[in-house]
Amino acid sequence: MSVVVVTGSCGLVGAEAVAWYSQRGFDVVGIENDMRRAFFGDGASTAWMRPVLEKAHPRYRHHDLDIRDRAAVESLFARHGRDIALVVHAAAQPSHDWAARDPHTDFSVNATGTLTVLEATRISAPDAVFIFTSTNKVYGDRPNELPLRELETRWEVEESHPAFAGIDEHMSIDATTHSLFGASKVAADVLVQEYGRYFGMKTGCFRGGCLTGPGHSGTQLHGFLAYLAQCAVKGTPYTVFGYKGKQVRDNIHSHDLLAAFDAFFAAPRAGEVYNIGGGRASHCSMREAIALCEKMTGRPFSATYTDDNRVGDHIWYVSDLRKFSAHYPGWNITRDVPAILREIIGENSDRWGQQAT
Repeated sequence: MSVVVVTGSCGLVGAEAVAWYSQRGFDVVGIENDMRRAFFGDGASTAWMRPVLEKAHPRYRHHDLDIRDRAAVESLFARHGRDIALVVHAAAQPSHDWAARDPHTDFSVNATGTLTVLEATRISAPDAVFIFTSTNKVYGDRPNELPLRELETRWEVEESHPAFAGIDEHMSIDATTHSLFGASKVAADVLVQEYGRYFGMKTGCFRGGCLTGPGHSGTQLHGFLAYLAQCAVKGTPYTVFGYKGKQVRDNIHSHDLLAAFDAFFAAPRAGEVYNIGGGRASHCSMREAIALCEKMTGRPFSATYTDDNRVGDHIWYVSDLRKFSAHYPGWNITRDVPAILREIIGENSDRWGQQAT
């Protein structure tokens, strides 16, 4: 088995997966139709990444397919069959706000699309490892019930509380407001688990915090850290939604995420679930991230504030990484928020400058 299939192959996680496995000698089959442009406009398009991948990785084969097209997806998987060693399913509609505008499309991409890719894998490559890029939004707004205290630049969990180390996989996903995006990802997450538990497939759900890196095509509706950096470089006004700008997120670089995926690939389990993010090693509040951007760019950040937070949004979310670290002790976080921001700004400033002109 020498083929890796990556959905959403020109997005942040997908492109990182293409590079990771191409460099390790695999033939990589990418599925990507730039739905991100349809969701968020030209500025969020991932089309720029395709020629970058094709030039750097001769073993990459791009397929302009929609994951909801069952016949096309099943045909592609059948073509490679049991040569498929790994499926990295990273294609998604990723925004709370966008999902509320068009619930049918959101659910069809996130839930039905996941089912289509899962079933194609089961039919043609049942022994392949299947990794799903899930989200912390499957917990809805339940994290907001944690005992939080307000500090100067952030909200923080009481140190005596078990969640101070981060939110673990035992948090309930029931009876809480998810947003429609969160609900469609719950459906996909449970499907991936069930294909592992019911069919015995080697499936893993990675419930991500903020996934980020220089390959992220950030936009106002999705991609917090990358979009923040872009606004800082271009001087674009940024809107902070609610919670006094003190909401906290953990941020994981796409390289560290792929290292976690690869550890699972090397020693897979069936129907496993992991919370994955920057954890306590890499997290920040909105205010703290803005201050870092100002320091790195050397100029004031243009921000406005509205009291209206996004429905189902988290006040504080830091991933508890202890379960994954116990299962895969060789893995660890290698980049914190300042390092990630420096890399995002350093690698994208020229491209953003060209967009501005």
